[in-house]
Amino acid sequence: MKKIIILLFCLVVGATEMLSAQTTSDVELQYKRSSLYSLLISHNKAQFAGEIENVFFDIPIPDKFNNHDLSVKVITSPENKTDEQTITTFLTQNDVAKHVVGRWFNRDPESGVCDMNLISERGLYNASYLDVEMAKMSQRGFGILADAGEQLIGNTFVLVNDIRYNDRSKGARIGGAVAGGILSVLGSLFGLGDVGDLISEGVGAMISSLKGFGVTVTSYLYRLEWNDEVANTFYTQHYLSEGETDTAKRDAFAQSDIFKLTYVGKQSTTSGNLTMASGVDFDPVAMIRKVCARAIDESIIALQRAHDEFKIKTPIHSVEPDITAHIGLKEGVTEGNRYEVLEPRYDKDGKVVFARVGVVQPVKGKIWDNRYMATEEGSAGSKLSATTFRKVTGGKFYPGLLLREIKTK
Repeated sequence: MKKIIILLFCLVVGATEMLSAQTTSDVELQYKRSSLYSLLISHNKAQFAGEIENVFFDIPIPDKFNNHDLSVKVITSPENKTDEQTITTFLTQNDVAKHVVGRWFNRDPESGVCDMNLISERGLYNASYLDVEMAKMSQRGFGILADAGEQLIGNTFVLVNDIRYNDRSKGARIGGAVAGGILSVLGSLFGLGDVGDLISEGVGAMISSLKGFGVTVTSYLYRLEWNDEVANTFYTQHYLSEGETDTAKRDAFAQSDIFKLTYVGKQSTTSGNLTMASGVDFDPVAMIRKVCARAIDESIIALQRAHDEFKIKTPIHSVEPDITAHIGLKEGVTEGNRYEVLEPRYDKDGKVVFARVGVVQPVKGKIWDNRYMATEEGSAGSKLSATTFRKVTGGKFYPGLLLREIKTK
């Protein structure tokens, strides 16, 4: 009986017939994804700051990442200027790295008790086995935990988004008389005012004004530092199992300064204009959410292209009759992109490594539009359920192999 369940597709390398017994939806879930904590900087004196803050809470974490959000989602700043040093100082002073680590181990702040449930869930390990190995601190247990740390905890990112209203209307009423017009309408929709303007101005006039609404997003990316030294310190000096009482370990974690976030880089993007399909009911709140969500997606795409460590890996969904994967315009797929096909393998130490076994390219006209509200917008690509790829190089592919975008010059 196997003591631990590692990635299923790693167990079946060279034995693809075993994959046929799994559904493609199972295969999609059986790989180690990066984890993301997304925050908003809200400038409370800036135009539309309240509206942007309200919609941000409903913008989902991109589904190619594990959701690692903490209870704090918005940082309020009275200052108009934002820079990397200001954000870094905030994250450090508020022990965000420590809270991120605590979330990985479901740490109870009162007792200090931790568990391995989230590690086992995201890493496809057997939770009860990990608990036993943690208690024994065996060599094998440390090996597994090292792999989990390298593949999971070390790929935890914090994304801080500075979203600013950007007037793109060039003369639309929204640019010159916000206080007397559209702001009142939006205020009523958010419960911040009455609906008198909505009645007097009319829905048509409101829609005309909102077509000029756009935002500029500057996203600052940080990565959790997790190495052998940090891991060993945490497991030996801070980790408390269920039923274990050791106030020294609990207090050591609270007082520790070994947990840190490393600044990776930043990217700025500007949204397009609001659009919608004819005949679709107009919801200003949803449309503003769409603008913000798409701008954040564009920032993430730019960060991934600039920093390989932040790139996502996406499983091949099917190979017959076509090679398909569940990525699309939301992830920046274009017909000019190329993707390496990666096969997970074990190295001599038993850790997972990825070997390139081919290259694929998206097929023109068969790129999925999976952006936020693409269906409501009436995009033709939104009627697809995946993106189709053609093989450029490589042998026989199978579902579960991973795609990663190749950096182009």
